[in-house]
Amino acid sequence: MIGRIALAMAALPPMALPAFAHPDAAAHGSFAAGFAHPLSGPDHILAMVAVGLWAALLGGRAVWAVPTAFVGMMAAGFAVALAGLGLPVVEPVIAASVVVLGLLALVALQVPTVAGMALVGFFAVFHGYAHGGELGAAGALPVCVGFAVATALLHGAGLGLGRLAAGRWVARAAGGLTALGGLLIAVGQA
Repeated sequence: MIGRIALAMAALPPMALPAFAHPDAAAHGSFAAGFAHPLSGPDHILAMVAVGLWAALLGGRAVWAVPTAFVGMMAAGFAVALAGLGLPVVEPVIAASVVVLGLLALVALQVPTVAGMALVGFFAVFHGYAHGGELGAAGALPVCVGFAVATALLHGAGLGLGRLAAGRWVARAAGGLTALGGLLIAVGQA
């Protein structure tokens, strides 16, 4: 089972083409378009599941606080894009987020909850900016709510995986695979 998951995760990054990774939210400014966005690109899927994995490994208050910080700061990044403010190196930071978040889960790095919130919040701004930057004239609120819900569900998937009976081992292995996927994404951008 783990072997199949590893194979599937390793196969995802090379399949990510920009045309498919980001639906045309400008043409489909709806909850459904927003919900589909994080589910349509391996960079988003891997990063958001990794947030849940790492939060599960941190335990305690971090289980809810770290994913909540990500969703909140992602919405802030979305607002920055809608305001027309520039944010440099968005795609490279998103790729880096996959690697870093995967490595954090792999090594099960223990930090104070506030530090975990700040770290994921930094990356979340770039993910949110990418969502908002592609929005155009579409309805912002339904799209924002859609991608926030999908993001929370992906965090929940990571938390669930991290909470399995063999969760610590599974979460760390999934973190390693996530970091590898992030490296493949970064190489694909170069």
